[in-house]
Amino acid sequence: MTAPLPHDAPETQIVTTMRVACDGGEGALGHPRVWLSISHDTGMVECPYCDKRFIHADFADDAA
Repeated sequence: MTAPLPHDAPETQIVTTMRVACDGGEGALGHPRVWLSISHDTGMVECPYCDKRFIHADFADDAA
């Protein structure tokens, strides 16, 4: 049995708004643009397509 291929950790971006858009950032290789709302409880949201994590700046120290 072969070992699974290693995956890069999902990208994390610190933002200053509670609503963000993600399109995968890979141009033609990305995904459809989706708008995501950051939770007021956790201060973060993950893209359901690429797992990119958006963390609001007010919560950045807690997430580190």
